[in-house]
Amino acid sequence: MMSRTVSSWILGSARNSFVLQRRGRLYSICVPNRHKIKWKLVFSKTLLYPAGTCSLDNTFSLRKAFRHTSTEEEEFSFQLSPSQINDILRAGELSHKILDSSCKSANSVLKFESNQLASNTPIEDRRSAATCLQTRGMMFGVFDGHAGSACAQAVSERLLHYIAVSLMSRQTLEEMELAVECMKPVIPILQLHKHPNDVAYREMTSQYFESLRVYWQHLLDLDIEPGFSLEEAMISAFKRLDSDISLEVQAPQENELVRNTALQVAFSGATACVAHIDGVHLHVANAGDCRAILGVHEEDGTWSTLPLTRDHNAYDESEIRRLKREHPRSEEKTLFVNDRLLGILMPSRAFGDVQLKWSKELQHSVLENSCDVGALNIYHYVPPNYHTPPYLTAEPEVTYHKLRGKDKFLIIASDGLWEMLSNEEVVKLVAGHLTELNVQKPQLAFEKPVNLGYLHNLLLQRKNRGITSLDQNIATHLIRHAIGNNEYGEVDQEKLAAMLTLPEDLARMYRDDITITVVYFNSEAIENYYRNNE
Repeated sequence: MMSRTVSSWILGSARNSFVLQRRGRLYSICVPNRHKIKWKLVFSKTLLYPAGTCSLDNTFSLRKAFRHTSTEEEEFSFQLSPSQINDILRAGELSHKILDSSCKSANSVLKFESNQLASNTPIEDRRSAATCLQTRGMMFGVFDGHAGSACAQAVSERLLHYIAVSLMSRQTLEEMELAVECMKPVIPILQLHKHPNDVAYREMTSQYFESLRVYWQHLLDLDIEPGFSLEEAMISAFKRLDSDISLEVQAPQENELVRNTALQVAFSGATACVAHIDGVHLHVANAGDCRAILGVHEEDGTWSTLPLTRDHNAYDESEIRRLKREHPRSEEKTLFVNDRLLGILMPSRAFGDVQLKWSKELQHSVLENSCDVGALNIYHYVPPNYHTPPYLTAEPEVTYHKLRGKDKFLIIASDGLWEMLSNEEVVKLVAGHLTELNVQKPQLAFEKPVNLGYLHNLLLQRKNRGITSLDQNIATHLIRHAIGNNEYGEVDQEKLAAMLTLPEDLARMYRDDITITVVYFNSEAIENYYRNNE
């Protein structure tokens, strides 16, 4: 049974909550500390309505606040067995080992492990991983959606293809175009590494392929040889996909399902962080507040953290300066309100979110010609100081890092992880997990003589460490600590159970969707590269 202390903490915070109701949906605003007055919506990265009155058309009234019935103590249960907790935490596990690690030109990626835990229903995060079949390298992406999952879903399906096409030679692009013209199969572009439960927009397959084809035709028209650098390719892919998302929703469409999906994709949004690894060359493209860091094992045995991205939001001075340069001085005080872009959006770079990119006239024109926008859960709110769009961009910031033997792993995650744990805490957890897993490996050789007492002590040590319950997937281990850690950095089973059994209308107050991908590097392959190229 959950301890009285933890349950009181949850219930106490819940009863200091207000509820905003619109079209049958509940949007909770939690004020856990009335001295700080922190407002947080269930879809916290998107529309934030200031206190008082505001609206879809600048006329939205705040209804009388009331308490969640689901937080009544007699209805609130935190009972979960350890096996039930594990089932929940491990449901989204994905792992993949690189098979050619023993060959002479071994891949610098040894394996990757990934997992997700939802807070929103359905989860708004997405992830992608793929091996490029026509170019060298592997790609890994994490996408954090807001105002729904539609944009994150579309970007997770499409962005890696756009990057791969951007990296192809002119000859390969010409072969692809010729195959389409002759109605022959196009050569495969990516080998996707997917979870069995990953979904896709099947109805959009044709539309997405046609847009990708128009993009490679554009690349052929540029007549650039030898083509883009990797940084240029990633930037071009991000910007072109965002442009296509915007154009597709404006184009006439007879198929209502395709039309509605395009609307949901364009009027929701997603941040994105994608890593491309080719040998020792690591490029990370980031737009928004997902984050990528490296875990580095120093020569003295300690672990350090190397950030590869910066969060694009109101807390980043360079982002504030960028937006001020792009807009008139008269708007300086309204660009960021309550630490949100135009008082609405936390990230300052994202895909979709056309309501912060299009003119007011274009927004009204597209929505007037649409079906029931409310039924599609499209949130359309024009802020009061909307004068010189676009205010939002999907152009990524690209970081290059040349891998070294001491670079052991890469972590890419949505901000649901980073809100709970610092960079240093995450690297420490991964490093500690690696140590525990090494202890778990069977000993192939012992110092002679080996007696039964030695073996017995070894078994007792392993039993005391709880080896049998250790998460094999490192992303699961991180999620467990992110939501279950107590003040001492240890997992509190009662708190963990509480965080996993919160009602839907409360869960978003305490944790965001969490998506994590951890890429392990093949240190031997990296060191061989330097030995062979000295």
